[in-house]
Amino acid sequence: MKNIKNRLLTCIYAVLFFLPSEGLAKSPVKNRIVANPIDLNYRFRPEKPSRREAADPVIVLYKDKYYLFASKSEGYWSSSDLIKWNYIPCESIPIIEDYAPMVIELEGELYYTAGCTRFFKTSDPEKDNWKEIKVDNKRRHDDITIFKDDDGKVYFYWGCHDKKPIQGVEVDPKNNFKDVGEVKDLILHNSAEYGIESAGDRNEMNKDGYNEGATMTKYNGLYYLQYATPGTQFVTYADAVYVSENPLGPFTYMEDNPYSIKPGGFIPGAGHGHTFQDKYGNYWHVSTMVIAVKDWFERRLGLFPVYFGGKGHIYCHTVFTDFPMQIPDRKVDLRKNDLSVGWNLLSYKKKVTASSYQPGYEAKNAADENVKTWWASRTGKAGEWLQIDLGCLMTVEAVQVNISDYQFETLRKDTAPVYQYLVESSRDGKNWQVIGNRTMNNRDAVHELIVLDRSVSACYIRIKNTVNLDGGVFSLSGFRVFGTGKGDVPSRVAGFKAVRNSSDRRRACFSWDGQDETTGYVIRWGTSPEVLNNAVMVYGNEAEYGFFNRDSHYYFSIQPFNENGKGKESKVVYVE
Repeated sequence: MKNIKNRLLTCIYAVLFFLPSEGLAKSPVKNRIVANPIDLNYRFRPEKPSRREAADPVIVLYKDKYYLFASKSEGYWSSSDLIKWNYIPCESIPIIEDYAPMVIELEGELYYTAGCTRFFKTSDPEKDNWKEIKVDNKRRHDDITIFKDDDGKVYFYWGCHDKKPIQGVEVDPKNNFKDVGEVKDLILHNSAEYGIESAGDRNEMNKDGYNEGATMTKYNGLYYLQYATPGTQFVTYADAVYVSENPLGPFTYMEDNPYSIKPGGFIPGAGHGHTFQDKYGNYWHVSTMVIAVKDWFERRLGLFPVYFGGKGHIYCHTVFTDFPMQIPDRKVDLRKNDLSVGWNLLSYKKKVTASSYQPGYEAKNAADENVKTWWASRTGKAGEWLQIDLGCLMTVEAVQVNISDYQFETLRKDTAPVYQYLVESSRDGKNWQVIGNRTMNNRDAVHELIVLDRSVSACYIRIKNTVNLDGGVFSLSGFRVFGTGKGDVPSRVAGFKAVRNSSDRRRACFSWDGQDETTGYVIRWGTSPEVLNNAVMVYGNEAEYGFFNRDSHYYFSIQPFNENGKGKESKVVYVE
């Protein structure tokens, strides 16, 4: 009897704590909820035009803390939980501003390089006290990554070019990182066959893009060599992967590529990333997200859950990661769990009013789910406000405030603007209560997700600037409201069609019958009907993409969503 009772308790424990997404979503832990882009103090560039930038990230777990490094950030960040990040300015690494940093633990210390000609190490990255290592390596490797295998051997992988290949070589870290053996060409350009490598926002330019930013992951005896393509300025910036049984190949293209892609949603892009494990053994991919309005290199960072499928297959959840998701504090089966907490977007294309606006930067831009557009008030004075009418009473759980720094000419040498504001809710548009108070804020945060301690029932959500801004105006690229509506989920989509382009099989067009009750749609695809593990979010009722393989056959489905939840997926459509 005692054994039966113990088994029952064990089963209950497993159900409560180790079920995939359904368990997490029903009772989210609010202080573990985040949304992309990662909430960081993104650094302004030293030169004009004024814009913030962070890109080409790598995260390492060292001494029970995560350390995040990114291009052009004048330092790096540390975190104990992947949720809150502490910025650490760095002067002891003179190449800290170089593109594509690489950090790895070797012999109990963290090693840093960018370009591979100079190396630095530390055993205490919480302090700015890195020491340079003398190396005899005059050959520069752009977008270098370093991989240590289970047998202790160390490898370099690198490449950043629209013609030259991704290359690799074994090196000896105990002998100035000198090459061991010959450099090998590992990934050649092949945009004629693999559409994801063709340049363009829709891979439409019909020429090789840049293959760059390699990184290596080993799992169950296989080597997953990842690389970014076709270019950091494109919304189709993605990571693809080749697989091998050996660290230097030969490598085979994974048919279900791209591995990490996000051309839709509020903020696009999921390229030039780095795959790592957290404290609990869950895999993640941190990568570059694209704004590219003020400059091609205006970029942010995103964090995406990763899982492995059948032998030689790796996948990345990206599609709902700019909605609230929960960072787990245990091992989770990410094959069935995208970490979504089940809160829906309530603000898309709702009626928006404001205290003022500038031509071309109307209030509606704050609710159009496009980070590349924004609302701008006429002034930076306290009292400027923006208000969203949700249309009826809804349950509000969180608000994401995305600030665009419009008209600021801030450079690295200047003090970054610190925004202070109130977020308020109302049932009737007359009586207001504060649900987010940032009037005393001293943190540089332009992509903050404010998760409410308690949900509120509201029809109106308002944000009000409370400080006079010096040098710019109050501007929002996204004032995004999340929670649950009171109506029905959308009905299953009818009339879904997927058609390959007869003259270019890398491209496919999609159409379906539009639905009034729907906010948007998620198109899923794969190379088998049981594994539709790639996805893209679409607004409207048609789409065209060019990131498919010329010679692969595909299966597609579509799923609608609205402020009340997700509708049923359509039947799977096969396209030769």
